[in-house]
Amino acid sequence: MSSPVSRRSLLISLACAGLAGAGLLPAGTADAQAFPQSFSSFAVDASVLRAKGLGSFADLVAAATLAELRRSFADRIDPRGPRLVVRLTGVFLTPFPDSGRDRWWGGGGGTDSLEGEALAVGPRGEILARHPQLAVLDVNRSILNPDEQGRAVAVAQHWVRWLRRRI
Repeated sequence: MSSPVSRRSLLISLACAGLAGAGLLPAGTADAQAFPQSFSSFAVDASVLRAKGLGSFADLVAAATLAELRRSFADRIDPRGPRLVVRLTGVFLTPFPDSGRDRWWGGGGGTDSLEGEALAVGPRGEILARHPQLAVLDVNRSILNPDEQGRAVAVAQHWVRWLRRRI
């Protein structure tokens, strides 16, 4: 007869499963091996963000993401590889970047995030591998100088840098 599972071990297991699903804990080696290691080209699809009414802001996030893809994956370009396509599906910039914290204790406290997935697309348009990802970045801005465009670029760069580590 097996011993009953404690509430603490159940909660820890659920938390670890959630963190692994969010890309915050290492995944199994099968996931890393399934994604190609070199790419022929890069593209960013921000159509979901545009459909949500973000317009030129979606274009800014897409441009920042594409620039960082080219920079971060520059050593993994091979014309024989599949195309790396990033589909951006959500962006959140906190409206309260200083989160009401006391400036003596560090300020900041809000987070910005970018959600999407990386797709390895073969020569006939088939999806060879996919990697969904949510990246969250702490905001260290004053509410008096929120700099939404700079924060959007920073969270896009952060998303790509995490992608580089994961695939």
